[in-house]
Amino acid sequence: MFRKLFVVVALAALAGAAMTASANARDQIRIVGSSTVFPFAIAVAEEFGYTTGFKTPVVESTGSGGGLKLFCAGVGVRHPDITNASRRIKESEIDACAQNGVTEIIEVKIGFDGIVIANSKRTPRYELTLKQIFTALAKEIPADGGMIANPYSKWSEIDPSLPDAKIEVFGPPPTSGTRDAFVELAMEGGCKKYQMLAALKKQDKNAFKAICHTIREDGAFVEAGENDNLIVQKLEANPNALGVFGFSFLDQNLDRLQGSRVEGVDPELDSIADGSYAISRSMYFYVKGAHVGVIPGIEDYIDVFTQEATWGDEGFLTDLGLIPLPASERVLVRDGAMALEKLSF
Repeated sequence: MFRKLFVVVALAALAGAAMTASANARDQIRIVGSSTVFPFAIAVAEEFGYTTGFKTPVVESTGSGGGLKLFCAGVGVRHPDITNASRRIKESEIDACAQNGVTEIIEVKIGFDGIVIANSKRTPRYELTLKQIFTALAKEIPADGGMIANPYSKWSEIDPSLPDAKIEVFGPPPTSGTRDAFVELAMEGGCKKYQMLAALKKQDKNAFKAICHTIREDGAFVEAGENDNLIVQKLEANPNALGVFGFSFLDQNLDRLQGSRVEGVDPELDSIADGSYAISRSMYFYVKGAHVGVIPGIEDYIDVFTQEATWGDEGFLTDLGLIPLPASERVLVRDGAMALEKLSF
């Protein structure tokens, strides 16, 4: 009996040792998340691999929502160390993280991005208001004191000053941070221009959100996946269509595409940074505190990303379209990140 017990204890000890070895087996940072932040993360990962003694991190484009879901799934080598996001983490996602033991989260705000509504330079440039954007893409719109299914098939039907072209917009799926930001900033912003719906927000926020955040599903808005480059390709193939994606992708394709003016403001670096462009947002990455010191190089990755030569006014990320934070904010964010300050929501 004693011998059997000894064998069981020994096997358990060996299994525990194997698990410990496995927990320390990964020597390469794994990053998931936003397709908008992806080009910046790739550039930093390559710089990190080149300038430090660590392996170049593996970076995957999964969308902000998808990345946070993977990030929050648990602690250990099976789970990613960092996730990129083109919006701030939600309280519901923090709760999901906590339920799976992910309680130490470091938030790093990296800069700004604008969401553009772009089209091919082979066709006229659009000048849109937030109300026109909502009216074109909402599943239901106000009419005669109630709500009706969106009846519009052409932009000119909404306003005669707009092109006499079919409403066809390629955009990201619900798992994308770009979609989240577009819905919150553009769709909701236009929704509030209707007096009836602005009043509804004060009376019933859930009903207001259900109307303002629901995009039509009759083919006018086409989900084109998490890859913004795919939307760019679709606009080249279909010059009469519009596409919704991050400013950095427009900035890299200015020879072929043009961004619509929104509320009379061009999507440009300065207008996005100062907030005068209506569809602007902040971008982030999140670090799993429990993995720091376990997966080699995480603190060094934070260091490389938050150096002035990387994310500063003249940093190499600006060449990819990153709009930097103000210098004073960069100092505060870097200090907090390097100190591994836990996110306080």
